[in-house]
Amino acid sequence: MHIVIKNNYLTFNNKSIPCAIGRNGCSKEKKEGDGCTPIGKFNIIQCYYRNDKVKELLTNLDLSVITKNSGWCDDPNCTLYNQYIDFPFDYSAENLYRNDDLYDIIFVIDYNMNPVVKNKGSAIFLHVANDDLMPTEGCIAIQKNELLMLSKFIDKDTSITIKI
Repeated sequence: MHIVIKNNYLTFNNKSIPCAIGRNGCSKEKKEGDGCTPIGKFNIIQCYYRNDKVKELLTNLDLSVITKNSGWCDDPNCTLYNQYIDFPFDYSAENLYRNDDLYDIIFVIDYNMNPVVKNKGSAIFLHVANDDLMPTEGCIAIQKNELLMLSKFIDKDTSITIKI
């Protein structure tokens, strides 16, 4: 399956869903902390989820449970930059176990992963949006019920193209 992100819509299989993108739009020159969603074609490589909040998640990707110790390194000075980590952790990292619902389901987009380039951006996910589709820090977000529906179609061959 192929997903396209354009003009705040996520499109797949002839369906369009409103989505949130980075608060500063999309960029070909993504940098850590710039609030932009990276432009390009990427793969969706893994799914993390909260099994205490999501009971029925159907996907053809590897599933990993988010625990209270789950995080994602966003510190360019760390050798684990832009990778999953476990807390406690000595560098800056985003906590994946959140009090809101935004990270109940996370699909990892393989942006800046092979190879990882320091300061090019980290933690680019497709995840749950808040109720009013507020902009993200660089991720793509859709409503939870839409993400649950989309998850059924995502597999190891799923790609995502982010356009201006």
